[in-house]
Amino acid sequence: MTETDILIRLLAAFAAGGALGLNRDLHHKAAGVRTIGLVSLASAMLVIAVGGASPSQAGYAPVAPVIQGIMTGIGFLGAGVIVRGGTGTTQVHGLTTAAAIWLAAGAGVLCGVAAWSVLGIGIALVFVLLMFGGPLERWAERLNNTGKPSKE
Repeated sequence: MTETDILIRLLAAFAAGGALGLNRDLHHKAAGVRTIGLVSLASAMLVIAVGGASPSQAGYAPVAPVIQGIMTGIGFLGAGVIVRGGTGTTQVHGLTTAAAIWLAAGAGVLCGVAAWSVLGIGIALVFVLLMFGGPLERWAERLNNTGKPSKE
């Protein structure tokens, strides 16, 4: 792997994680550009450091244990942003940010193994969810609470 290839992979991880983090920052969440960008970048660095398998190679066997460790371990960081409301409440906050942190690790891994198609399609779908998921949830809740949509 050339230094240019390494640079491209790390810049892609930096951009993917930074974009996810910017979304969380714009929604005033606990983890933002720096945290989520670092998760993505670190994941790519670790995968590259152990061989950076690419889809054209014999497979991902050399990096599989690293990927498993990253994806398992990052769950603990994500768990740190999940907050349960006060005593007696079922309100939980931070799940989307925790999922974004886990996803950023996955994006970094994809950059590290140069799985560009998976990264591009996946990130596009993520942003569709982040932009339209909230309004869709609110619409469904209103529909559920009223029983029928308004005919106005």
